[in-house]
Amino acid sequence: MWLEIMASSQPLKGIELIDCAKANAQQGIATAADLCGYGSDLNTFERELKKACQDIGVEVKELSDLITAQQMMQQGMGIEVAPDTPSEL
Repeated sequence: MWLEIMASSQPLKGIELIDCAKANAQQGIATAADLCGYGSDLNTFERELKKACQDIGVEVKELSDLITAQQMMQQGMGIEVAPDTPSEL
Protein backbone atom coordinates (compact mmCIF):
# COMPACT_ATOMS: atom_id res chain seq x y z
CA MET A 1 0.00 0.00 0.00
CA TRP A 2 1.39 3.41 -1.00
CA LEU A 3 0.88 6.20 1.49
CA GLU A 4 1.72 9.74 0.44
CA ILE A 5 2.35 12.16 3.26
CA MET A 6 2.09 15.82 2.40
CA ALA A 7 3.43 18.60 4.52
CA SER A 8 1.15 21.54 5.15
CA SER A 9 1.99 24.53 2.96
CA GLN A 10 1.19 26.91 5.84
CA PRO A 11 2.00 26.41 9.53
CA LEU A 12 -0.97 24.75 11.18
CA LYS A 13 -2.60 26.29 14.24
CA GLY A 14 -5.03 25.17 16.94
CA ILE A 15 -6.64 21.75 16.82
CA GLU A 16 -5.27 21.08 13.32
CA LEU A 17 -1.74 21.51 14.68
CA ILE A 18 -2.46 19.21 17.62
CA ASP A 19 -3.95 16.54 15.34
CA CYS A 20 -1.03 16.68 12.92
CA ALA A 21 1.57 16.68 15.71
CA LYS A 22 -0.12 13.75 17.45
CA ALA A 23 -0.33 11.74 14.23
CA ASN A 24 3.39 12.26 13.57
CA ALA A 25 4.81 12.33 17.11
CA GLN A 26 6.36 8.87 16.86
CA GLN A 27 8.46 9.96 13.87
CA GLY A 28 10.14 12.63 15.99
CA ILE A 29 9.98 16.38 16.36
CA ALA A 30 11.78 17.22 13.10
CA THR A 31 9.35 15.20 10.99
CA ALA A 32 6.30 16.42 12.92
CA ALA A 33 7.38 20.05 12.61
CA ASP A 34 7.96 19.68 8.88
CA LEU A 35 4.65 17.94 8.23
CA CYS A 36 2.77 20.52 10.32
CA GLY A 37 4.14 23.32 8.13
CA TYR A 38 6.99 24.59 10.32
CA GLY A 39 9.86 23.17 8.29
CA SER A 40 13.00 23.13 10.40
CA ASP A 41 11.79 25.85 12.82
CA LEU A 42 11.48 23.53 15.81
CA ASN A 43 11.29 26.34 18.37
CA THR A 44 8.25 27.95 16.76
CA PHE A 45 6.65 24.53 16.28
CA GLU A 46 7.06 23.66 19.96
CA ARG A 47 5.83 27.08 21.10
CA GLU A 48 2.73 26.97 18.87
CA LEU A 49 1.98 23.37 19.84
CA LYS A 50 2.15 24.19 23.56
CA LYS A 51 -0.06 27.25 23.01
CA ALA A 52 -2.62 25.22 21.03
CA CYS A 53 -2.72 22.60 23.77
CA GLN A 54 -3.08 25.23 26.50
CA ASP A 55 -5.98 26.77 24.58
CA ILE A 56 -7.90 23.49 24.91
CA GLY A 57 -6.80 22.86 28.50
CA VAL A 58 -4.18 20.19 27.86
CA GLU A 59 -0.69 20.49 29.33
CA VAL A 60 2.04 19.25 27.01
CA LYS A 61 5.70 19.55 27.97
CA GLU A 62 7.10 17.80 24.91
CA LEU A 63 5.91 16.18 21.70
CA SER A 64 6.04 12.66 23.13
CA ASP A 65 3.31 13.63 25.62
CA LEU A 66 0.89 13.39 22.68
CA ILE A 67 1.68 9.71 22.03
CA THR A 68 -1.18 7.64 23.42
CA ALA A 69 -0.89 4.22 25.03
CA GLN A 70 -2.85 2.80 22.11
CA GLN A 71 -0.29 4.17 19.64
CA MET A 72 2.54 2.66 21.69
CA MET A 73 0.83 -0.73 21.74
CA GLN A 74 0.33 -0.64 17.97
CA GLN A 75 4.05 -0.01 17.55
CA GLY A 76 5.02 -2.78 19.98
CA MET A 77 6.19 -0.32 22.62
CA GLY A 78 3.91 -1.66 25.35
CA ILE A 79 4.35 -4.44 27.84
CA GLU A 80 2.85 -7.90 27.67
CA VAL A 81 0.81 -9.09 30.61
CA ALA A 82 0.41 -12.86 30.64
CA PRO A 83 0.59 -15.80 33.05
CA ASP A 84 3.92 -17.58 33.57
CA THR A 85 2.54 -20.84 32.19
CA PRO A 86 -0.58 -21.84 30.21
CA SER A 87 -2.09 -23.49 33.29
CA GLU A 88 -1.32 -20.63 35.70
CA LEU A 89 -3.59 -17.60 35.64
